[in-house]
Amino acid sequence: MPTETTAPAVHATFVVERTFDADLDRVWDAFAVPEQHAQWFGSDPGFTETEAHEDFRVGGQAVQDGQWHDGPTSRYVAAYTDIVERRRIVATYDMWVAGEHLSTSLSTTELEPVDGGTRVTYTEQAVFLDGSDDGSKRESGFAGIFDTLAEYLAR
Repeated sequence: MPTETTAPAVHATFVVERTFDADLDRVWDAFAVPEQHAQWFGSDPGFTETEAHEDFRVGGQAVQDGQWHDGPTSRYVAAYTDIVERRRIVATYDMWVAGEHLSTSLSTTELEPVDGGTRVTYTEQAVFLDGSDDGSKRESGFAGIFDTLAEYLAR
């Protein structure tokens, strides 16, 4: 059933690049091992999960559903479309907030060993629906997720 709206869809592309002080195997495992990924991705203490699972393989799906404390519900559903061991992860994902479809995205995560660590380049191409964002909130949110990843890798 089509959505009725008067607000335009907004397209945005952004790149977040960070060099982590950890070797490629450690950083790859933080993305590829579901038990490790869950410890930093979406691990905000102000969020209570009601559903979470991850099937890290091409064709696999990741889901995170829950409630922000004193805030709306949030649902993330991703599908892995390309995985090159220790080099690249490509996924599509959708986000819903308070039951409203917020966005659809294509994300590419590229990993590269560099002196002293691993460079991760995250590129997202998104369509934000019904005036929900112009991409700037998502970009700053993902920079914060990388801060959490850095803290996880430093343990």
